[in-house]
Amino acid sequence: MSDTLSTDTRGTPVLRARGLRREYGRQAGLVRAVSGVDLDVAPGETVAIMGPSGCGKSTLLHLLGGLDRPSAGEIWLAGQSLRGLGERRLARLRRDTVGFVFQAFHLMEELTAAENVELPALLAGRSPGAARRQAGELLDRVGLADRARFLPAALSGGQRQRVAVARALVGDPRVVLADEPTGNLDSEATLDVLRLFEDLHVAGQTLVIVTHDARIAATADRLVTMRDGAFTDETRLTGGTAGAGSGLGALAGLEG
Repeated sequence: MSDTLSTDTRGTPVLRARGLRREYGRQAGLVRAVSGVDLDVAPGETVAIMGPSGCGKSTLLHLLGGLDRPSAGEIWLAGQSLRGLGERRLARLRRDTVGFVFQAFHLMEELTAAENVELPALLAGRSPGAARRQAGELLDRVGLADRARFLPAALSGGQRQRVAVARALVGDPRVVLADEPTGNLDSEATLDVLRLFEDLHVAGQTLVIVTHDARIAATADRLVTMRDGAFTDETRLTGGTAGAGSGLGALAGLEG
């Protein structure tokens, strides 16, 4: 395969990486978690990164989202290089361009669903009224308007993940990075989250989803396989979420 995993024709990459490496330790204890990764993600594209546990998928996602610093290489988010950015500027860029969805949800247990979604808007400087209105709109978008006042402990796993997706959409991010978003969910809840991602994709949201689940990867436009910190294969999936007339549940093998 080529050194650079190519974009499609939809425009300048919203996310780009070149020669990306992340290493831990030294000499005999050196671990190469990410090794020489190149990646372009086009606007509106859904890319799935798949591989076995420990292959570097989550480390890569953290690098791409500016949550960790690479040992070598360069990353661009929305055309802005992350190299040399101080923590304050990097945090601002993350806030303005990236939404994160994690396997463990990372909701604040003492806050209601609505308050969890409001929080990043308040931290971004929006008024309480504006944050409350946006939280209501986003929870309605993910089908949880009737659960807005529930604490996370009163929500199912699938509902908590949908709250996390709503929170990730605050600020209208250029790209949503999802790290094993269905890893803690049963098949029914997984299908609900997949349908939500399909709706986001149809609306033009750029998505990068790390997964070890082939059913999830099958819904992407493009599947990248990772092993031992490096990309080993790329497949263009014509039946992904952008595929005309494809049934998401049947494609992912989650419906009978």
